[in-house]
Amino acid sequence: MTHPESSLQHEYRKRGQHKIFLGYAPGVGKTYTMLAEAHRRVRRGEDVVVGIVETHGRVEVAKLTEGLEQIPRKVLDYRGTTFEEMDTAAVIARKPQWALVDELAHTNIPGTRHAKRWQSVLEILDAGINVISTVNVQHFESLNDTVFEITGVRVRETLPDSIIDEADEVVLVDLTPLALLNRLKRGDVYALAKVPTALQHFFRAGNLSALRELALRKTAEEVDEQLRVYMEEQRIEEAWRTKERVIICVTPTVTATRLIRRGYQVARRFSGVFWTVFVRTPGAMLPPREEEMLQELQELTRNLGGEMVELEGESVADAIVRFAREHQATYLVMGQSVRSRLEEILRGSVITRIMRHAGQLDVLIVSDSDTG
Repeated sequence: MTHPESSLQHEYRKRGQHKIFLGYAPGVGKTYTMLAEAHRRVRRGEDVVVGIVETHGRVEVAKLTEGLEQIPRKVLDYRGTTFEEMDTAAVIARKPQWALVDELAHTNIPGTRHAKRWQSVLEILDAGINVISTVNVQHFESLNDTVFEITGVRVRETLPDSIIDEADEVVLVDLTPLALLNRLKRGDVYALAKVPTALQHFFRAGNLSALRELALRKTAEEVDEQLRVYMEEQRIEEAWRTKERVIICVTPTVTATRLIRRGYQVARRFSGVFWTVFVRTPGAMLPPREEEMLQELQELTRNLGGEMVELEGESVADAIVRFAREHQATYLVMGQSVRSRLEEILRGSVITRIMRHAGQLDVLIVSDSDTG
């Protein structure tokens, strides 16, 4: 059943509201909870459609889609195989009050309107349509290294933390690890043939407990942010305290991504801002792969809400100290030196020079866990 609105109402629509159901692993009940809420909204007379819901063969979830209007999926052929993706244009053309979009971190098949499903959600929100979506905590970019350390699995499908930061409501869908393992063993999460492998890898009890803790912390961060915004709106004095201003010093290496994520977490925890800084020696030419890496670091920084800055100077330490003073930085994040002890004695340590001239700047040295 449709609930048409006047064209004038749609013309002046504001950006849609975004509600996210957050979990820590497949099977905790995010999609089920989203569909249950959709039925409650329909019973209240609200106009709700299914943009896309992934049932993964789960009977209970499939049953809950019955009775809800579903936007036909876009059928695509890719390398001789047929795939179905959400039809973003059709959702927007339908102009519902609410659209359900499962699995925000999903990567779309080439030929789809957007490369990532979360990008489709942003377009739907910009069209003035409210969205209810689901995602697991391990997919957020800032937690990529932490999740790898916990599980030994490098999550490839990630999305910017700004998606959850800018959401209007975040609801944690929680389930104890024991209950989730029982659900898994019953075949409620994956087909029974896949359960033994899952239990030996991602679904180990220790992994689930740690991921659950991450989800709880992430939700708490969002609650704290909502409180901060409220305090600012109410002009409560505490909200006007000085923000942390974080500088992350990088070189074009793979380990720099770890530094950026760690620096973002520091800035986020203290409601601050951050810059990723690279110092280039005048006239220096980097190998093509390192130039590509700088572009990747810039994209990661942008996805996390920061700014990438390239400085030029004969002295890395002097350039960083000068930038820190100009921007009134309060925090500096650096990686362990790759120089040998002899090189540091002969040429001096960049970290030591910065700390000598940084004044009141706090310096955080991040260990390289990959090299020990």
